[in-house]
Order: sequence, then structure tokens, then C-alpha cells
Amino acid sequence: MAGTVFVVDDDEAIRDALGWLFRSRGVAARGFASAEDFLAEWNTGLAGCLLLDIRMHGMSGIELFDRLRDAGCRLPVIFLTGHGDVPMAVSALKKGARDFVEKPFNDNELVDRVLEALDWDAKRRRDEAGSASVAQRLAGLSPRERQVMEQVLAGRLNKIIADELGISMRTVEVHRANVFAKMGVKTAVELAQLLSSHRLEG
Repeated sequence: MAGTVFVVDDDEAIRDALGWLFRSRGVAARGFASAEDFLAEWNTGLAGCLLLDIRMHGMSGIELFDRLRDAGCRLPVIFLTGHGDVPMAVSALKKGARDFVEKPFNDNELVDRVLEALDWDAKRRRDEAGSASVAQRLAGLSPRERQVMEQVLAGRLNKIIADELGISMRTVEVHRANVFAKMGVKTAVELAQLLSSHRLEG
């Protein structure tokens, strides 16, 4: 599975145990002894899931989460919490954390939640890459091709488009074919679905 579980916990025994647990299930894992250590290495290219102890020496898990969120981090975050930390974890969920797991945790349950988070992150990255690709294709259309595409998406026939833009039907057909070729679709319906699925407009 693509992506890495980043375990941030100041308890070395827990870091080691979790690293072993995930690797035994075929999941890549890296341990960090402090929030500061992880923050020093974090960048937007990291893929996976952040498993974050809520209470640590120095910067707390909540503080790290806030810092990462402010910096635009999109990694799904699962908090490891003690019983008394549940209200803090619930508050973090409202700010965008994905989940929290209470200690002592069930190994299988934790792995299942982490696998779900990894799947979610992988899908998000695929969707974002797809949107970027579609946006790039849109940017490759000429101004006239954009005009024709907008008319096609509005459901207008070639003759109507020709009259609307003051060009010949043959020219409309050429532009329409170019639009479909550049966007990688065969029909107006496919074009509309492509733009809609990536929340892009013509």
C-alpha cells in the first residue's frame, strides 16, 4: 500500500511497538520522538497518515496538529489518547482530524483505522492529480476552442454555435473535434462528466 504511517510519540516503547505492528501488516512506518522532530521533516509531498500522541513533552500533539493545519498539511491525522484526553480529541475532530483511538488500543482496530486513512489519502492524491491534469488540458485550449466548448456544454447544435460565434459550421466542427481530442473525450456528455468530476468549469 502506498503511503507511510508517521508515528509521533515520545514513548520509545510505543513507537517501536507500533512500528513493528504496521510493518508486520505490510505498512511502511516511521517513528518520531517529538512533534518538533516531525515538523522539521514535514513537507507537502509526504503521503500517508499521521498517528499522533495527544500528550508529549515539548510541543503537544494538539499543537502540532494546529501548526500543520495552518501550514496546509492534508495528511489524515489519528490521535492516540488517554481516557482524560477524549474531549481534546473530539475538539480536534471538529477542526479536521480524522479519528482518535484510546489507549490501551486494540491492535487490529488501530491498523484497520490507519488502513482506511491511508486509502483516503491515496484517493485524495489521485483526485488532486487528476484535477491538475484536467486543468492543464483546459489551459491548452485556444480562446476560440473555449468558446466552442462552452456552447457545446450548453447543449447547442453546431449550426447554432456557428451563428452565435459568426463562423462557419465546418470551423465549429474542427474546433469541437480539437476540444474533444485535447480533453481526451469522445462526446459532450463525457466532457461534462470529466469537468464535473473534478469540479472544474469550462
